Amino acid sequence: MEAGLLAIGAGIAVGLAALATGYAQGRIGSSGIGAIAENPELTGRIILLVAIPETLVILGFAVAAMIIVLLGG
Repeated sequence: MEAGLLAIGAGIAVGLAALATGYAQGRIGSSGIGAIAENPELTGRIILLVAIPETLVILGFAVAAMIIVLLGG
């Protein structure tokens, strides 16, 4: 029972982080395309801004790994 609850907690950590990242990237990407359409020189900055939310998934994965390793061990 305990292992199942740990797995559910780790899955929720990664899943919610992924949903938040997708939401943020959708907003940033759509407004970034509009900015690039008006000023193509902003392409590099917009790519960087779209990549920043990926850290949420990495942090969610780190939390999931800590849940499994530290609490499950």
